[in-house]
Amino acid sequence: MTLLHLQDIVKTYGAFTALKGVSLEVRRGEFVCFLGPSGCGKTTLLRVVAGLDPQTTGRVMLGGRDVSRLPASARDYGIVFQSYALFPNLTVEKNVAYGLRLGREAARARVAELLALVGLPDAGSKYPSQLSGGQQQRVALARALAPSPELLLLDEPLSALDARVRVHLRQQIKDLHRRLGVTTIMVTHDQEEALTMADRIVVMNHGVIDQVGTPDEVYRRPATPFVADFVGSMNFLPGVAEAGGRVRLGAVHLESDVDLAPGTAVTICLRPEDVVARHPHGVRNRLEATIEALEFIGPFHRARLSAPELGEHRLTADFSANLVRDLDLATGGRLAVTLPPDRLQIFPAA
Repeated sequence: MTLLHLQDIVKTYGAFTALKGVSLEVRRGEFVCFLGPSGCGKTTLLRVVAGLDPQTTGRVMLGGRDVSRLPASARDYGIVFQSYALFPNLTVEKNVAYGLRLGREAARARVAELLALVGLPDAGSKYPSQLSGGQQQRVALARALAPSPELLLLDEPLSALDARVRVHLRQQIKDLHRRLGVTTIMVTHDQEEALTMADRIVVMNHGVIDQVGTPDEVYRRPATPFVADFVGSMNFLPGVAEAGGRVRLGAVHLESDVDLAPGTAVTICLRPEDVVARHPHGVRNRLEATIEALEFIGPFHRARLSAPELGEHRLTADFSANLVRDLDLATGGRLAVTLPPDRLQIFPAA
């Protein structure tokens, strides 16, 4: 069941168009991430939903109501900002209770419930300055949840935290979402956050939506070269479409599921982890390569591969530490790799 429906949202600032006819539906209970680089329009879209920066044209439907021209105070949502936005002169308890329209005892009980929910049951009497960044963000989350909103909006809530705290807090936010079932939209430029937290990812680029899908769909089947480049690591190799669903990569003829006219210039995309080094002879899309560089990255090694058929282009491949050891791979060594047809993404060249 749809909770939020955005219809052809356009947002302009003078001659600049930040959102170019964006339409989107968010279902009840979903965790959706707006993902994209700085300036792509994701925060502007969140602010349109919140009523903090109304759209120029288009409609915002929330819970079946047209809230397009309603002020932020008349929309049923809670919001957490990147900067926490806690009141420094109020205790944690009063920060969380701010905006609650309940009697004193009912408000205190609600605040105690929420502080326990975010793992800060004894922090009520403290002030924000006495808390760490991660603790302040959890207080901001409790405050946003206090009035039991239909919709929770998170504007890059983890970007100001260090890596270890960020990983811990994103798991806490996801656990809270599962327990409460509150529909959540989070803005982030961090692909790992989106992939690990979202039910669906909305990838934005220059004011438009390039793709909406599950993390697996966005990662495995990117809809555009931009999505392929922005989400994860990707090899981009120039090729030419051939008859029978094949593509030519340099002097190599690859099988794929491409459906383009023969002779069309294409870009061949392949994730580094999808390059296969263990395989029987005679498999399809086989390539004899030289290891130009081998970089140790903890649980795996990243190899830069060259081959005469590729000319000046190079292929990046990720191999597990076990495979590197078992095959005794080293810089300057040779190995055969395959490029699985079902893992190749083929786009018409720009």
